[in-house]
Amino acid sequence: MRRKDREVTDNSKIKEIINSCQCCRIGFNDNGSIYIVPLNFGYVYNHDCYTFYFHSAKEGRKIDLIQNSPNVGFEMDTGYKLHTAELACNYSAGFQSIIGNGTVEIVNDTDEKIRGLSLLMEHNTGKKDWHFDERMTNAVTVFKLTVTELSCKEHL
Repeated sequence: MRRKDREVTDNSKIKEIINSCQCCRIGFNDNGSIYIVPLNFGYVYNHDCYTFYFHSAKEGRKIDLIQNSPNVGFEMDTGYKLHTAELACNYSAGFQSIIGNGTVEIVNDTDEKIRGLSLLMEHNTGKKDWHFDERMTNAVTVFKLTVTELSCKEHL
């Protein structure tokens, strides 16, 4: 990271920033082109590793890319605030952002699929103890992103 003065390395602060983000954008490699998809997410932090969970339709470009090219980049941000000035070049923006790389894979294990959906719902609603019956879990695809590299930046 070029601006070390803006780097966030404290894991509790990183989690705080993730918790305030509403959307995770995943960049897929599509035969040399980049396909970026904004998604709702839930996550878990275990054994010094972040795993993000997403849900999707059962078919489509995203599913094809997950199966064919599992290496992805991701980005999330929050807290955008424009800092005004008298001169155009003195304008700046406040923000908190996270970028990184990882691998994606479709979750086939029913228990993990339910856990992923529960984490997604908890992150987006703040509510726990959701119930997902077999019909619900069979209607969607759940996939996860296992983070291999992450950096966090803050400019307030």
